[in-house]
Parts: sequence; C-alpha cells; structure tokens
Amino acid sequence: MAYVLILLYAEITEQMRQKLLIVDDEPGIVDMMKSFFTPEYEVLTAYSGREALLQAAHNPDLILLDINMPEMDGLSVCQRIREYMACPILFLTARVESADKIEGFRAGADDYIVKPFDLEELRARVKAHLRREMRHKNNSTVRFFGELTVDYSARRVSVQGEEISFSRREFDIIELLSLNAGQVFDRERIYERIWGPDGEGNSDTIMEHVRKIRSKLAEHTKTQYIETVWGCGYQWKG
Repeated sequence: MAYVLILLYAEITEQMRQKLLIVDDEPGIVDMMKSFFTPEYEVLTAYSGREALLQAAHNPDLILLDINMPEMDGLSVCQRIREYMACPILFLTARVESADKIEGFRAGADDYIVKPFDLEELRARVKAHLRREMRHKNNSTVRFFGELTVDYSARRVSVQGEEISFSRREFDIIELLSLNAGQVFDRERIYERIWGPDGEGNSDTIMEHVRKIRSKLAEHTKTQYIETVWGCGYQWKG
C-alpha cells in the first residue's frame, strides 16, 4: 500500500511540475541546461526553430530560446509562438546591441540572457518570470468597459463577445492601464512596471506597443480606450 502511495505521489508531483522548453542548435548547451533544470522542472528540448514550434504544442510554462539558429532564427520562432501562446520567452544570445534587444522585445520576448551566462542567475530569472506568470493566472478579475471586456485570468480582450488577439506585452500594457483607469503612466514607468527594473530595452518600444494595441482595437470599436496625455504619458479611459 505504501509503495502504491509513493508511486501515486510521484505521478501527481510530476504532473504539477512546471514545464520548460529549451531551444538551441548547440546540443552541449541544451544538455547542460536540461541536466541543470530537470530536478526541478519537466524539460522539453529542441535543436532547431521548426522543432521548437512542434514542441511548443506541449504548452510549456516558459521557453528558453536561442536567437542565432539556422533556417528559422529565434526571432521568427518567437513571433510564430506569440500568435497563440503567452508564456514567458527568454532569449539566449551573444548579441548585446540595444537595437537587437529592442527587435527581440518587439517580437514578443520577455527577457534576454547573454551568453555565456551563470546557471544560478538563469535559474533566478526563470523563477522570477514563472512567479509573475502565476500571479497573472491567479487573478480572476473580469472588468467591463462599455462594449469591451477584459478577462485578466484568461488574459483575453473582447468587444461585444468577439475576441481580439494581443501579444503578451500588449496585454500586459492593457492590464496595467485598465486596472488603473484614469491614472496617467509615462513610458518609463510602464516599461519598468512590465519589463522590470533590469529590462535592457528602451522605453521607446512602449510607443510601438500602444500603436499596435490601438490599431487592433480600432478594427472592432470606435472607442479610443488608451488616451495620450501629451507631455505626460498614457491613461485608460474607464
């Protein structure tokens, strides 16, 4: 009986473990990270962009994604995954130029890990992003703004029942502004609240994200939900 209970506990624990997808065309790096994370997480692996898209069908909780891969690079993979998944994506890269980082954030990345990296720092960043994701999932609030509905638990936005697809960062901005309707946030504050104090991009990317949000909303409603307060920032029209 005790043996059966142990097996049952092990099965339940395995099901509860969060799932990581590690993508890199260098098998040595993949094997190293898999060995490091396996005691704590369920680990999926991929060695190319196309393989990563197949593995993403297993709904990982977080993706560690190399940028420089042949055939389909990490930016392209990230853009494809963002079409249907909102889980955190952390880029692994040797690139350090600001322009590359901004391009990555625009593609839907949540963080950059520069090679060579310290495994303990990587673990800390993975845990931080997973904690943030759990906070989003535990938020069961639904709010209504006229014809628009924001479901914070499901991370969905709809107008008169028709769902609008937003990237992870776009929804994060909607969430921040709509939960604080009427409050003005400047670009720097939005960037710090969403990307975190260690974000290595540029607050100018907020303008691009807001432009995309407005464009998507405009296809479904004439109401301008995000207003520009000139010289100050943005606010949500409650």
